[in-house]
Amino acid sequence: MSKYLTLVICLICAVHISHAQKGADTIHYRKVYYFAGTGLALPIGKTKEVLSPKLFSGSMGLDISLKNPKYYLYPALYTFNFAYDQKIADSKYNHTIENGNSSIYMLSLAGGTRKQMKRLNTYVYAGPSFGLVNEPRAQQIGTTVKIDYKRSFAIGGKLGIGADYKFKSFFLGGEVGYMGHLTRIQDRPFHALTVLFGLKSDITRLSDKVVEIITPSSN
Repeated sequence: MSKYLTLVICLICAVHISHAQKGADTIHYRKVYYFAGTGLALPIGKTKEVLSPKLFSGSMGLDISLKNPKYYLYPALYTFNFAYDQKIADSKYNHTIENGNSSIYMLSLAGGTRKQMKRLNTYVYAGPSFGLVNEPRAQQIGTTVKIDYKRSFAIGGKLGIGADYKFKSFFLGGEVGYMGHLTRIQDRPFHALTVLFGLKSDITRLSDKVVEIITPSSN
């Protein structure tokens, strides 16, 4: 399923890019926006044997327009929460976990293209990601059960499609995406469909101020 989902999103990206040169984008010219979203990460394929969705997952990212505002950089931090069922016993622990909690933190360094239709904007993005996977472990010592977490480094990718609408001082939007990485969880690959909704606000003045402080102009 994940292969077909990736293919569909890539096809949409290609179509979107082919139309990116048409029209003028007046909303994003020389702008930096902050996006904060919340929603769900839905495991797909064999990932569902170990992980199941749990409220809430979220993202925090920057929408940084390039010289041509139809193209942008989209660095974002994703935090995913899941219910966790341990399938393979760990020799370091004397218990296995059922209906535990697992979390995944991924930093995505994506880029994309968008199309403006008055106040409505559609966009696509794709890029590499890396981060941490936390898997719970249980050890009983006497009458106490101690919960630890096994941490693994993960490298993968994130891609998605979305739309937002500009109100007077903010954007309201949502996106659907795919995330996968090379680190296996309980000997299963990780694939997830992400559904996020949130707000996007203009922080251009703040970012310009930060740049001015870091690299002050010489008089």
